[in-house]
Amino acid sequence: MTSESAAPVQIDDSPSERIAAAVTRLGERAVIDRSASLLLGGNEGEEFLLIVGGRHAQGVLDGAPPLYWPEVWGARALTFVWDDSAAPAVHRGLRDQAWRVREMCARVVFVRALPEQEALLELLSDEVARVRGAAARALGEVGDSGHLEALRALLTDEEKEVRRSAHDAMVRLEERTAGPSTPHS
Repeated sequence: MTSESAAPVQIDDSPSERIAAAVTRLGERAVIDRSASLLLGGNEGEEFLLIVGGRHAQGVLDGAPPLYWPEVWGARALTFVWDDSAAPAVHRGLRDQAWRVREMCARVVFVRALPEQEALLELLSDEVARVRGAAARALGEVGDSGHLEALRALLTDEEKEVRRSAHDAMVRLEERTAGPSTPHS
């Protein structure tokens, strides 16, 4: 249900507040669809760009090159609202040429527990450390014990944050995949 009389979204609010206000105003389905469209490179209009991008989107609207930011903002919105119909956009975003899009899509995979193990494995060797770290975190959430070796290889990554993400992912993966513990008698 949408409310046309709802207060406008405030671009200085946090991303979660802007998306929540947009859901109230436009409806959850519309926000999900438009966010996925942005992630795929669609033009969803200035008002929606301000909703997902906030104050930073104003710079794009004022003439700064958009680069990859609308796609990143579309993906980020999907961490707050979700429907499985958006999964193909995230899948495609994991292979985007812009590293920030790949990183944010790995975050969506983590938050939404999407079955993207193959794409995440590829991202573990990404040239950008932040993408490697995001892929490791996501693999810890959606991977299985067969992925431990790939994560273990990141424990010697040149970047400390990647090593930390790989360690945390291994711990999470082991917790998730371990059988039920048996009480000691």
